[in-house]
Amino acid sequence: MTAVVCVDNRGGMLFNGRRLSRDRLLIADLLELAGGAHVRASPFSAALFAGAGSTAVIGEDFLDAAGTGDICFVENAALTPYMDRVERLVIYRWNRDYPSDTRLDVQPEAYGLYLAGSCDFAGSSHEKLTREIYVR
Repeated sequence: MTAVVCVDNRGGMLFNGRRLSRDRLLIADLLELAGGAHVRASPFSAALFAGAGSTAVIGEDFLDAAGTGDICFVENAALTPYMDRVERLVIYRWNRDYPSDTRLDVQPEAYGLYLAGSCDFAGSSHEKLTREIYVR
């Protein structure tokens, strides 16, 4: 599976149960990266994909149900239990410091992933977002 996360400079993902940011151009970039494939996500993330022309598959068990080649957008779940199944990790960086109480629980290199590519692009909420793609 491909796991996709959004983090701030300190790896923060959530603060008081709220996502750190919401960016429609980031979601558009993710859907383009998916190439028409379904993106799996939790009900917490469903609003991000509503009306975006996506074919998101929403479910509480989205990570458990993911198979080889599936894309999972992760905002409020730990990745550690699934890292043996992660073929690719996409990290979108907000390039800002925000308060957070939930952080990304993995370091890609610790799981044998290496940075295969990185690019910056303008988002709808931030002048610069960074997409990093880690692979095995």
